[in-house]
Amino acid sequence: MNMSKLNHPRLRIAHLPTPLEPLDNLSRQLGGPRIWVKRDDCTGLATGGNKTRKLEFLIADALRRKAETLVTVGATQSNHVRQTAAAARFGLGCEVLLEREVVRDDDYANNGNILLDRLFGAKIHQRPPSDDLNRAGEDLAAEIAANGDATYFIPTGGSSPVGALGYVVCALELAERFRETGIEPAAVIVATGSQGTQAGLLTGFSLAGVDVPVIGITVSRDGEEQADLVWDLTRKTAELAEAELWIGRGQVLCDGAYFAPGYGQPNDGMVEALSLTARTEGLILDPVYSGKAMAGLIAMIRSGRFGSQDPVVFLHTGGATGLFGYRSLFSIA
Repeated sequence: MNMSKLNHPRLRIAHLPTPLEPLDNLSRQLGGPRIWVKRDDCTGLATGGNKTRKLEFLIADALRRKAETLVTVGATQSNHVRQTAAAARFGLGCEVLLEREVVRDDDYANNGNILLDRLFGAKIHQRPPSDDLNRAGEDLAAEIAANGDATYFIPTGGSSPVGALGYVVCALELAERFRETGIEPAAVIVATGSQGTQAGLLTGFSLAGVDVPVIGITVSRDGEEQADLVWDLTRKTAELAEAELWIGRGQVLCDGAYFAPGYGQPNDGMVEALSLTARTEGLILDPVYSGKAMAGLIAMIRSGRFGSQDPVVFLHTGGATGLFGYRSLFSIA
């Protein structure tokens, strides 16, 4: 394991390393393997979440390039946009293009993450769903640059090869903890959407020489389509990190069985996963990413996918503030 290979500008803004904790109550409730949670909801910036690791490299790159304004894109309740908007603390402006992909109620449109976007001072542009949201964001960045501000465009989820370096670092953290504790996980489970988190983990485990399956629970598309995208970004990230990949496309695992009816849209498995995890562990998941990923893990355990002695690691990507955009879904008398 060689951190020196990550010879790229990095701004240390996350609270790292994040804890790796057992979820023993949930494990007993499910009667399956011991579940561990990697608490990347505890990274600190703007209530935390997985995007903060990516922003350590992205904001450093933006500052190196003398940018004045960050431009990024996401859905209305984007966790990535919320964390990027907090970059105002580094003297950068932030303009965001939000896609109205999910139509719910007034809470969804004005509470949760979007409330924090405004609090952090981001300038918000809104548009209907786009066939290519990143392209629309690049066009916005070009318009702003034409008016005199040096811009730095960050794609959806911060998932460029530069951003994915944040999850190379996370994989190296996990590898260190596995060695210290003797944990030999049967799998690492993570929500996968814009691909950067899963691609970074795969690259980092290769760099660390750790052979552990990373199972991505998709939040927006079919598993095979997602795996192709993850593999493409993994190869690009490995090239940037100067890491030799010890895996092939066949080892990129993405399960698309748990996101229906669509991105950001509730389903029964997600509601059960959020409620069960909250009541057994006091651990808050989010409706879009970690809730659906936990629903996938729960279903795998119930189906006997893992043996009772096989530890599994669940990577918590954060996003609890998004719950306030789904208040009516969890109204409890």
